[in-house]
Amino acid sequence: MPNHPISLPAGYAPAFAIGFSADTGELSIVENSNPLPVSIADDTPILVQITAPTPPAPLEGQTGSSIAIGPFVAISGRPVMIQISGVWQGTVQVQRSVDSGLTRHNLTAAGQPWGQFKANACEPVWSEQEAGAELYLDISVDSGTVEYRLSQ
Repeated sequence: MPNHPISLPAGYAPAFAIGFSADTGELSIVENSNPLPVSIADDTPILVQITAPTPPAPLEGQTGSSIAIGPFVAISGRPVMIQISGVWQGTVQVQRSVDSGLTRHNLTAAGQPWGQFKANACEPVWSEQEAGAELYLDISVDSGTVEYRLSQ
């Protein structure tokens, strides 16, 4: 290996080097006189496409009676939007399950109820981080008809 002197005012420096396998199979350090071997097959630009998973179909509908709706399996790391409209009285509660809906837990934030609505709304309500977790809507209608939509 060639000698690479380092001189700084402090007298030391952490040394990092990039290398590649030379024709002989030995480490060859990249430096000005020995650049990293790169070749381009032709001058055709490379098309880079960022692909994102297709969002799930919205969980949407309307009801005039109390009902539990779901599941909605969200894509990890994206906000889940809730839209509630209509002329109604009651409660819409977003719930989460990790056992295919056998047990559903009301959402909370810092131990306080979260994702519970008593009036029309349109806002991000959750961002799921666990693959396979499901969201449900527990809708309790006292009167009127509530229109709901959970989507990403």
